[in-house]
Amino acid sequence: MQDGVKQIEAMATDDQTPTPTAQAPSAPRRGIGRDALVGGICGAVVALMVGASYAAVPFYNWFCRATGFNGTTQVATSAPSAAPLARRIGVRFDANVAGGLPWKFEPEQTEIEVAIGEVVTVYYKVTNQSARTTMAQAAYNVTPLTSGAYFQKINCFCFTEQTMAPGETREMPVVFYVDPAITADHENDGLKTITLSYTFYPVRDVAPKPVAASEPDKPRGSL
Repeated sequence: MQDGVKQIEAMATDDQTPTPTAQAPSAPRRGIGRDALVGGICGAVVALMVGASYAAVPFYNWFCRATGFNGTTQVATSAPSAAPLARRIGVRFDANVAGGLPWKFEPEQTEIEVAIGEVVTVYYKVTNQSARTTMAQAAYNVTPLTSGAYFQKINCFCFTEQTMAPGETREMPVVFYVDPAITADHENDGLKTITLSYTFYPVRDVAPKPVAASEPDKPRGSL
Protein backbone atom coordinates (compact mmCIF):
# COMPACT_ATOMS: atom_id res chain seq x y z
CA MET A 1 0.00 0.00 0.00
CA GLN A 2 2.74 2.43 0.92
CA ASP A 3 4.65 1.51 -2.21
CA GLY A 4 1.62 2.49 -4.30
CA VAL A 5 1.31 5.85 -2.60
CA LYS A 6 5.00 6.60 -3.23
CA GLN A 7 4.61 5.79 -6.91
CA ILE A 8 1.62 8.12 -7.18
CA GLU A 9 3.56 10.96 -5.48
CA ALA A 10 6.53 10.44 -7.79
CA MET A 11 4.28 10.64 -10.83
CA ALA A 12 2.70 13.87 -9.55
CA THR A 13 6.15 15.38 -9.01
CA ASP A 14 7.15 14.54 -12.57
CA ASP A 15 4.01 16.25 -13.92
CA GLN A 16 4.85 19.51 -12.10
CA THR A 17 8.36 19.77 -13.62
CA PRO A 18 8.34 22.82 -16.03
CA THR A 19 8.89 22.03 -19.65
CA PRO A 20 11.60 24.23 -21.25
CA THR A 21 10.15 26.52 -23.92
CA ALA A 22 11.87 27.07 -27.22
CA GLN A 23 13.30 30.61 -27.69
CA ALA A 24 12.51 32.52 -30.86
CA PRO A 25 15.59 33.07 -32.99
CA SER A 26 16.87 36.66 -32.78
CA ALA A 27 16.66 38.76 -35.95
CA PRO A 28 20.00 39.38 -37.59
CA ARG A 29 21.37 42.89 -37.00
CA ARG A 30 21.77 45.12 -40.05
CA GLY A 31 25.32 45.97 -40.74
CA ILE A 32 26.51 49.54 -40.12
CA GLY A 33 28.38 49.48 -43.40
CA ARG A 34 25.19 49.00 -45.38
CA ASP A 35 23.50 51.96 -43.63
CA ALA A 36 26.48 54.18 -44.38
CA LEU A 37 26.42 53.15 -48.03
CA VAL A 38 22.71 53.97 -48.38
CA GLY A 39 23.22 57.33 -46.64
CA GLY A 40 26.12 58.17 -48.92
CA ILE A 41 24.12 57.38 -52.04
CA CYS A 42 21.21 59.55 -50.87
CA GLY A 43 23.58 62.44 -50.12
CA ALA A 44 25.18 62.17 -53.55
CA VAL A 45 21.77 62.23 -55.25
CA VAL A 46 20.75 65.36 -53.31
CA ALA A 47 24.04 67.09 -54.17
CA LEU A 48 23.61 66.17 -57.85
CA MET A 49 20.08 67.60 -57.92
CA VAL A 50 21.18 70.86 -56.28
CA GLY A 51 24.10 71.22 -58.69
CA ALA A 52 21.84 70.56 -61.68
CA SER A 53 19.40 73.25 -60.57
CA TYR A 54 22.20 75.84 -60.42
CA ALA A 55 23.66 74.73 -63.75
CA ALA A 56 20.27 74.92 -65.48
CA VAL A 57 20.17 78.72 -65.47
CA PRO A 58 23.53 79.40 -67.20
CA PHE A 59 22.92 76.49 -69.57
CA TYR A 60 19.52 77.94 -70.51
CA ASN A 61 21.08 81.39 -71.08
CA TRP A 62 23.83 79.87 -73.24
CA PHE A 63 21.26 77.90 -75.24
CA CYS A 64 19.15 81.03 -75.85
CA ARG A 65 22.18 83.05 -76.97
CA ALA A 66 23.36 80.27 -79.27
CA THR A 67 20.02 79.61 -80.94
CA GLY A 68 18.02 82.82 -80.55
CA PHE A 69 15.41 80.83 -78.64
CA ASN A 70 12.72 82.91 -76.90
CA GLY A 71 13.74 86.00 -78.83
CA THR A 72 17.25 86.18 -77.40
CA THR A 73 19.49 88.33 -79.58
CA GLN A 74 22.96 87.32 -80.75
CA VAL A 75 26.34 88.87 -79.93
CA ALA A 76 28.51 89.76 -82.92
CA THR A 77 32.21 90.57 -82.74
CA SER A 78 32.33 92.57 -85.97
CA ALA A 79 30.25 94.04 -88.77
CA PRO A 80 29.16 91.80 -91.66
CA SER A 81 31.68 91.57 -94.49
CA ALA A 82 29.10 91.87 -97.29
CA ALA A 83 27.33 95.06 -98.30
CA PRO A 84 23.83 95.73 -96.92
CA LEU A 85 20.91 94.33 -98.90
CA ALA A 86 18.28 96.38 -100.68
CA ARG A 87 15.56 94.92 -98.49
CA ARG A 88 14.69 97.15 -95.53
CA ILE A 89 13.04 96.38 -92.23
CA GLY A 90 11.62 98.46 -89.38
CA VAL A 91 13.08 98.24 -85.85
CA ARG A 92 11.11 99.46 -82.84
CA PHE A 93 12.62 100.18 -79.44
CA ASP A 94 10.94 99.47 -76.13
CA ALA A 95 12.11 100.41 -72.60
CA ASN A 96 10.88 99.17 -69.21
CA VAL A 97 11.95 99.46 -65.57
CA ALA A 98 11.18 96.78 -62.98
CA GLY A 99 9.51 97.72 -59.71
CA GLY A 100 11.80 99.06 -57.01
CA LEU A 101 14.26 100.68 -59.41
CA PRO A 102 14.02 104.52 -59.36
CA TRP A 103 15.20 105.00 -62.95
CA LYS A 104 13.67 106.74 -65.94
CA PHE A 105 14.50 104.74 -69.04
CA GLU A 106 13.46 105.53 -72.62
CA PRO A 107 14.74 105.25 -76.22
CA GLU A 108 15.76 108.42 -78.01
CA GLN A 109 13.99 107.05 -81.11
CA THR A 110 11.00 104.75 -80.89
CA GLU A 111 11.32 103.34 -84.44
CA ILE A 112 13.71 103.45 -87.40
CA GLU A 113 14.03 101.70 -90.75
CA VAL A 114 17.29 99.96 -91.64
CA ALA A 115 18.70 97.96 -94.52
CA ILE A 116 19.32 94.31 -93.73
CA GLY A 117 23.05 93.96 -93.00
CA GLU A 118 23.48 97.68 -92.19
CA VAL A 119 25.30 98.49 -88.93
CA VAL A 120 23.25 100.99 -86.90
CA THR A 121 23.82 102.82 -83.62
CA VAL A 122 20.88 103.96 -81.48
CA TYR A 123 20.75 105.43 -77.98
CA TYR A 124 18.68 104.93 -74.86
CA LYS A 125 18.57 107.58 -72.13
CA VAL A 126 18.66 106.62 -68.46
CA THR A 127 18.22 108.85 -65.41
CA ASN A 128 18.62 107.83 -61.77
CA GLN A 129 15.79 109.71 -60.09
CA SER A 130 16.78 108.79 -56.55
CA ALA A 131 19.12 110.48 -54.08
CA ARG A 132 21.35 107.42 -53.80
CA THR A 133 23.64 105.41 -56.04
CA THR A 134 21.86 102.45 -57.61
CA MET A 135 22.88 99.52 -59.78
CA ALA A 136 20.88 97.55 -62.35
CA GLN A 137 21.21 95.02 -65.17
CA ALA A 138 19.17 95.07 -68.38
CA ALA A 139 17.45 91.97 -69.72
CA TYR A 140 16.47 91.95 -73.38
CA ASN A 141 14.74 90.12 -76.19
CA VAL A 142 13.24 90.75 -79.61
CA THR A 143 9.90 89.98 -81.16
CA PRO A 144 8.82 88.14 -83.16
CA LEU A 145 10.78 85.39 -81.44
CA THR A 146 11.84 83.86 -84.76
CA SER A 147 13.95 86.96 -85.49
CA GLY A 148 16.16 86.57 -82.38
CA ALA A 149 18.72 84.42 -84.17
CA TYR A 150 19.30 87.18 -86.76
CA PHE A 151 19.43 90.28 -84.56
CA GLN A 152 23.16 90.78 -84.02
CA LYS A 153 24.43 93.21 -81.37
CA ILE A 154 28.02 94.41 -81.60
CA ASN A 155 27.87 96.64 -78.53
CA CYS A 156 25.22 97.05 -75.85
CA PHE A 157 24.84 98.48 -72.36
CA CYS A 158 23.04 95.25 -71.47
CA PHE A 159 26.32 93.30 -71.52
CA THR A 160 27.34 94.67 -68.09
CA GLU A 161 25.80 95.97 -64.87
CA GLN A 162 25.18 99.72 -64.81
CA THR A 163 25.85 101.91 -61.77
CA MET A 164 24.21 105.33 -61.65
CA ALA A 165 25.04 108.14 -59.23
CA PRO A 166 22.21 110.14 -57.62
CA GLY A 167 20.47 112.25 -60.28
CA GLU A 168 22.83 111.07 -63.04
CA THR A 169 21.63 110.97 -66.66
CA ARG A 170 23.43 108.87 -69.23
CA GLU A 171 23.09 108.00 -72.92
CA MET A 172 23.61 104.30 -73.55
CA PRO A 173 24.36 103.10 -77.09
CA VAL A 174 23.29 99.93 -78.86
CA VAL A 175 25.18 98.92 -82.02
CA PHE A 176 23.46 96.23 -84.07
CA TYR A 177 22.58 94.87 -87.49
CA VAL A 178 20.06 92.42 -88.90
CA ASP A 179 21.87 89.38 -90.29
CA PRO A 180 21.34 88.94 -94.06
CA ALA A 181 20.81 85.22 -93.39
CA ILE A 182 17.29 86.11 -92.30
CA THR A 183 16.31 86.32 -95.99
CA ALA A 184 16.91 82.57 -96.36
CA ASP A 185 14.59 81.75 -93.44
CA HIS A 186 11.10 81.27 -94.86
CA GLU A 187 9.54 81.74 -91.42
CA ASN A 188 10.48 85.42 -91.73
CA ASP A 189 9.50 85.99 -95.36
CA GLY A 190 6.75 88.45 -94.48
CA LEU A 191 8.59 90.12 -91.60
CA LYS A 192 8.26 93.90 -91.69
CA THR A 193 9.18 94.99 -88.15
CA ILE A 194 11.38 93.77 -85.29
CA THR A 195 10.88 95.08 -81.74
CA LEU A 196 13.90 95.30 -79.44
CA SER A 197 12.81 95.40 -75.80
CA TYR A 198 14.84 96.09 -72.64
CA THR A 199 13.91 95.86 -68.97
CA PHE A 200 16.23 97.13 -66.23
CA TYR A 201 16.18 95.12 -62.99
CA PRO A 202 17.77 96.29 -59.72
CA VAL A 203 20.88 94.35 -58.80
CA ARG A 204 21.71 95.43 -55.27
CA ASP A 205 22.14 98.49 -53.11
CA VAL A 206 25.58 100.01 -53.40
CA ALA A 207 27.12 100.22 -49.94
CA PRO A 208 27.88 103.84 -49.00
CA LYS A 209 31.40 104.83 -48.00
CA PRO A 210 32.03 105.48 -44.32
CA VAL A 211 32.14 109.20 -43.56
CA ALA A 212 35.72 108.92 -42.36
CA ALA A 213 36.78 107.33 -45.65
CA SER A 214 35.19 110.06 -47.79
CA GLU A 215 36.73 113.03 -46.01
CA PRO A 216 40.42 113.94 -46.32
CA ASP A 217 42.48 114.22 -43.19
CA LYS A 218 42.32 117.71 -41.76
CA PRO A 219 45.14 119.21 -39.72
CA ARG A 220 44.17 119.63 -36.12
CA GLY A 221 44.68 122.98 -34.49
CA SER A 222 46.81 123.38 -31.45
CA LEU A 223 45.04 123.23 -28.13
